[in-house]
Amino acid sequence: MRALLCTRLGKPEDLAIETLPDPEPGPGEALVRVHVAALNFFDTLIIAGRYQVKPDLPFSPGGEACGTVERLGPGAQGVSVGDRVSVHAKYGTCRERIVVGAGQLTPVPDGVSDEQAAGLTITYGTSLHALRNRAQVRPGEWLAVLGASGGVGLAAVELGALLGARVIACASSEDKLTVARAHGAEAGLVYDPKTLRDDLRRMTDGAGVDVVYDAVGGDFAEPALRALAWRGRYLVVGFAAGEIPRLPLNLMLLKELDVQGVHWGAFLDREPETHQENQRQLLAWVAEGRLTAKVHGTYPLDDYEQAMGLLTRREAVGKVLLRP
Repeated sequence: MRALLCTRLGKPEDLAIETLPDPEPGPGEALVRVHVAALNFFDTLIIAGRYQVKPDLPFSPGGEACGTVERLGPGAQGVSVGDRVSVHAKYGTCRERIVVGAGQLTPVPDGVSDEQAAGLTITYGTSLHALRNRAQVRPGEWLAVLGASGGVGLAAVELGALLGARVIACASSEDKLTVARAHGAEAGLVYDPKTLRDDLRRMTDGAGVDVVYDAVGGDFAEPALRALAWRGRYLVVGFAAGEIPRLPLNLMLLKELDVQGVHWGAFLDREPETHQENQRQLLAWVAEGRLTAKVHGTYPLDDYEQAMGLLTRREAVGKVLLRP
């Protein structure tokens, strides 16, 4: 089989495509032929050794995919040979075949394309966990999404609207806000750390937002926190800006705010049944036409540098996919 491999830590141009023997499933595992693999921003970090997950070399990037189950190892349950499935893994999907635990697979219903299923697990799974399991967003609440055009951000916009929240999309340009509005945002804001607090308060008639979804961090964090209403919830999702902010605790005291961490990878390990419930719900919403799972583009495996460059330069709007 062909596989995109990271043989030394570095940049996308340091990756290579090599031919490897087909893997064999062990006990409780499934062999999946990959139709489409999805890339995420963290893939640019993991190949550089700058992510919390640090696989042994060599490894393939890619934490999610859609494919077909070809073989099952002894004791594997929950899927059958021939099933079309979504794959959720920490890494390794950018190859023609992958072996994963059967519990890491979710059957894909008819009406959901390979491309939608491939890019649904991580970004939409993260955002649904954040909004439903952590913040418990309620209909009518104001939800501010920082970095609203990125992978998890756009998913949060779409899911927030689906859950009945009034979504304020915050992004760096009007073009990106246009995409967010098309996916359910009620309002848009080209944000600036110096004015973010006042802008969010103004847009909510002085009440403040009920939930902040922050995958950006940096200088945007504290003003967003200050824009929360009484007993608002601040979701710590990631730090795309690069800097991990330090938040003054007195702000949480004054308005009884909750700062909630969102560690999707740990969640699926610790609560696999809830994770599977979320995955089935996401796929059902796509099949019903209530969720779009926007795809930025699908590229041949050989064009991996071009595909990963979109993520490195923050140009992707939606999912970036590779087709082995």
